[in-house]
Amino acid sequence: MLKNGFIKNIIWGNKNRLIITYSLFSLEMAAALLKPYFLGEAVNHLLKDSYTMLIVFLGVHLVWLIVGTLRLRYDTRTYTSIYNHIITHYLQRKRKEQNVSKLSALSTLTREFTDFLEYDLIFILEAVYNIIGSLILIYFFDKWVIVLCIVILIPVLYISKKYGHKMQLLTQYKNDELEKQVDIIGTYNQPQINRHYRLLRKWQIKISDQQAFNFCTMELLVMVMLGASLILSTHYNYQVLNAGEIISFYFYILKFTSGLDTLPYITEKYALLNDITNRIYTYENEDALLNT
Repeated sequence: MLKNGFIKNIIWGNKNRLIITYSLFSLEMAAALLKPYFLGEAVNHLLKDSYTMLIVFLGVHLVWLIVGTLRLRYDTRTYTSIYNHIITHYLQRKRKEQNVSKLSALSTLTREFTDFLEYDLIFILEAVYNIIGSLILIYFFDKWVIVLCIVILIPVLYISKKYGHKMQLLTQYKNDELEKQVDIIGTYNQPQINRHYRLLRKWQIKISDQQAFNFCTMELLVMVMLGASLILSTHYNYQVLNAGEIISFYFYILKFTSGLDTLPYITEKYALLNDITNRIYTYENEDALLNT
């Protein structure tokens, strides 16, 4: 496998399953983006003693619920199949005893890879839908808030890039230590075992501290975004929004800010995915050398 082809090989080998699950997810997200609009319309119509748009809103919510339930059921079947395929591919090979530690680590990394596909990639795609979809729909409410959204994206992207670089290094150090775990435990050397777990704890704490710092920074930016959008829409908007439109508008603002919160998470998960695929690529090369 080529380093940059590992994911392509997995996706191509399971393309039909993945097409179904991501198609269901796209329908789910389309319904989720439409819900705030129809909720606002339902409020406006209820104020006029009309229940038509309430029925429409509940219908959209029901579609979202059904599609989401089907996707969640199908996801587990898809990704457990992918995990089993990858790990049995390695376990069926003859390996020298000294590779047991790396094989154990590979099993853990493979689980992280399939978890990325099942949970993290969905979370990332949801953020993309929220950012792009919300920007399009906010445009119809207040064009100046769109300018604000684009301006706030600049520091968010910069912070996300720096955060991703730091997380890539920390993830690499942690996984380097994890690869040694089985061999170290097998020595029954208590000082060496204690040192190993101290190092794992050290890297996990550093990762957690970085995540906490990033969370604080991002939430401060989101706070600025929410405050500024409130001021713009209430004091500088050229059109008067009715009750339903205000509800829809702020739902989309919240969806956009939730997407912003996810951008650093995307860079973190990309760093993790890059580290996993690099290790599997290295493992493949070592295995090819052993069998020549």
